[in-house]
Amino acid sequence: MSKIAVCPGSFDPITNGHIDIIQRAAKVFGEVHIAVMVNSAKQPLFSSEERVELIREVTKHIPNVTVDTSTGLLMDYCKSINADAIIRGLRAVSDFEYEMQITSMNRVLNDYIETFFVMTNNQYSFLSSSIVKEVAKYKGDVSSLVPPAVERALKAKFHNDEQ
Repeated sequence: MSKIAVCPGSFDPITNGHIDIIQRAAKVFGEVHIAVMVNSAKQPLFSSEERVELIREVTKHIPNVTVDTSTGLLMDYCKSINADAIIRGLRAVSDFEYEMQITSMNRVLNDYIETFFVMTNNQYSFLSSSIVKEVAKYKGDVSSLVPPAVERALKAKFHNDEQ
């Protein structure tokens, strides 16, 4: 029986750090579902549909990855696909406290589904979607931080009117 893992996040946009975590999870689990979570408290740059399409484009080389969206609780999504695990990336010690709170709440909701923390590759330890958006907004070079399709999408969002 193949184990199913969920890699949740807002992915606004997906970065090379996210892709590193996804690729590593795909080596361990039979199926990895990337769940684009819709958070009503956030104002994303990309719509959930745009994020799903970008993620599908940049992960198409990973055969056991699928991409989905969810507007509800992560644990409800996990239950709906019979997931065994949640994959969360940790960049720094500062991420741990927040992730521990989320994981503890998830265990209250469903103690069957395990959470696995994957340490980010050192080259991505500073990287976040927020930083990428800020740099791209001011025409900084993000080519080493995101896949080419994401770089193009960022340029279109921020600088399309200048072309």
